[in-house]
Amino acid sequence: VVAAWASVPFPALRGYSLPDTLCTYQQDVPWKLLSSCREQKVSCCFAQSVVLRGICKESHISCPGKQPASLLRACESTEEVLQRYLRTLFPGAFSTSHVLEQPCSTLPPYPQFFSPLLTRQGFLLDKPPSYSSAAVESIPVLAALQSSPVLHTLLYSLYKDLQKLNMRRWASFFSAGVEQEDFQEALQQLRTLSQCYEMGFGADGSEDEADSD
Repeated sequence: VVAAWASVPFPALRGYSLPDTLCTYQQDVPWKLLSSCREQKVSCCFAQSVVLRGICKESHISCPGKQPASLLRACESTEEVLQRYLRTLFPGAFSTSHVLEQPCSTLPPYPQFFSPLLTRQGFLLDKPPSYSSAAVESIPVLAALQSSPVLHTLLYSLYKDLQKLNMRRWASFFSAGVEQEDFQEALQQLRTLSQCYEMGFGADGSEDEADSD
């Protein structure tokens, strides 16, 4: 089970390298949760697959001739920059990453709901332009699929919602061949699955008490 995250567009400043951009997100990730879940931040994850599009191969270069200010700036490629960033932010997690130069096209009929701070190529400006900017033609995008503790909340919430249903009101559901015992078994399997993504042991007691209520 994975949760989907994305950054549309990826918040890269025009003229800044990828290490410069990622160095501003040392305490938090530059993407937002897309899956339906109350928790919006991830402090750790078990495994993840990340794809970054629209970043050229030369964007890992930062301040040529100067001593690198961080390990990210010492990397030799954009792929290495992203991989090292993920290892630093999520130590111990299994991470795969890919960097593609081709950006995502936003030509018509793609809706133009972007900020005036975006250039035509989807990079951020330091300040609004003094002239009316042209439509955004493409954007860099970062997308991630993560197996993380967020899934515990998501799956357990689904289990609690299904548990509240009075299935006797849905006779047609069982007339299709599903047995009440099979449904209850699937419900317990869902709860067991949610516990696979739980960190620590503090929540078990509170969940059991809630179930007995």
